Amino acid sequence: MKLRFTFQIKLFLSLVAFSCVLLALFGAFLFHTIDRQLNHDLGNRAKVQAAQIALMPGLSELVAAHDTAGIARLITPLRAKSDASYIVVGDIHENHLYHSQSPERVGKPMIGGDNAGVLAGKTIISVRKGGIGISLRSKAPVLDAHNKVIGIVSVGYLTSYIDDITLKQLAQTALSGLLLLTLLFAFSWLFSKNLKKQMFWLEPKEITLLVRQQKALLEAIYEGVIAIDDRQRIISINHAARELLALSQPETTLIGQNIRDVIHTDTAFFISDSDTPNRHDEVARFNQRQVIVNRVRIELDPATQTGWVFSFRDKNDINTLSSQLSQVKRYADNLRIMRHEQLNWTATLAGLLHMNRYEEAIGYIQAQSEGAQAVLDFVSSRVASPTLCGLLLGKYASAREKGVELNFDPACQFHRLPAELTESELMSIIGNLIDNAVDATLAAPAPRQPVEFYLSDSHDELLIEVADQGVGITPELRSRIFEQGVTTKPPSAADDTGGEHGIGLYLVSRYVRQAGGVIEISDNTPRGLVFSLFIPNPPQGEQASQER
Repeated sequence: MKLRFTFQIKLFLSLVAFSCVLLALFGAFLFHTIDRQLNHDLGNRAKVQAAQIALMPGLSELVAAHDTAGIARLITPLRAKSDASYIVVGDIHENHLYHSQSPERVGKPMIGGDNAGVLAGKTIISVRKGGIGISLRSKAPVLDAHNKVIGIVSVGYLTSYIDDITLKQLAQTALSGLLLLTLLFAFSWLFSKNLKKQMFWLEPKEITLLVRQQKALLEAIYEGVIAIDDRQRIISINHAARELLALSQPETTLIGQNIRDVIHTDTAFFISDSDTPNRHDEVARFNQRQVIVNRVRIELDPATQTGWVFSFRDKNDINTLSSQLSQVKRYADNLRIMRHEQLNWTATLAGLLHMNRYEEAIGYIQAQSEGAQAVLDFVSSRVASPTLCGLLLGKYASAREKGVELNFDPACQFHRLPAELTESELMSIIGNLIDNAVDATLAAPAPRQPVEFYLSDSHDELLIEVADQGVGITPELRSRIFEQGVTTKPPSAADDTGGEHGIGLYLVSRYVRQAGGVIEISDNTPRGLVFSLFIPNPPQGEQASQER
């Protein structure tokens, strides 16, 4: 089983390992530096001692006379005061006259092979293997009264002695290094623990996964989202925001820019301080686009403000949703109207039956059923969609209650829905056209003429035609009637849409355009308008071949 460590343990071990390697390298460098410096210092010390011994009064006479006993009496007191490993005196023939460590070598040849320069009158420093081991030594010539070389003085330090000194100094340094390493261990542990605490005790993989999930979540939000810091610099922006504001720069380019350089709006909109409250559903204009914005403060702790988050949607989308909701409400109103008429009809019938006036009851049933049943039979036989049947019957009943007749063309028929149009969109198109025609008829002077409706898919297109004899549209307004917010109704008018005008025909135009259709507006006779919609609706086999 593979051993797995937490991030804190991994970081601690990494810091410890790095510290150990660093200290080991530093120790090796220190050992090399100390050893080199010690060799340099001891070499110079040996050189000074050898030169001074060679100049001692009486030494040259004793060397010339090969008086080993006299040389020993002269040098022995110096040896006691010197820290050198040995002192050696030799004659011109390179034979020992004195050896402080090995008296038995007196008379024997000197070892090392580095006497040539000394016999030539030079003082040298060398590392050679002598009679008692390898040493760092300095040799100086002994001169007589005529400055002629008659002997050699050698002062040396054994390398083992030098190593002992180096190791002692290194051991002292190592104690300091061990203390430092202990402090580094403690620091590494506390540092890794504090870092893990700041990471909310999460592992790096968990943090990576969390960041990716939050990024995916942000990009999946339909609304535009922009987060800024306390200096109004962008710290996050999702794809929906860039698309909604027509920003072609990638996210990496936008992050770090000032929000004012990216979004052009009211100069006071982004001005905020600690007293600025959160705002919801605020209407603003971002880059010439009208949006509905929510502004929420980012607070990592109660005492610190770190920025703001702005979430926004196109105001047109909100209006569209509102219009669709209004359309649903109108469907419900139509059902209530039909239910109300049915209850009235049932109550009247029940009263007649209660009074035993059966003939009047039969006549009332026949009178009420003829018109409604005829419309019901006609619509249900010509329209294949049950929901569309319900809509048309509801509009018929609603128009009658308002005092307007809705006439269906005898040639109406509907069997299949265009591929690019949903059933709810078709119902929104027909419902809005009939509602506008009824409203225009109600605004016209009496007597009110019927609204004519025609629906057919007999050819390769779906044809919808709604004609009224209402107040019509002025030529100036006709070219703009399908724009959002444009309406023929007075601003103070309140209708069943809750006071929102200029949405119905906008939706009609939008759905027809998405389905690849066209809309024509023509004048009716003697007054009013005719809305004609042509939506491509080829048979399924033909449509599939066109796609191929």
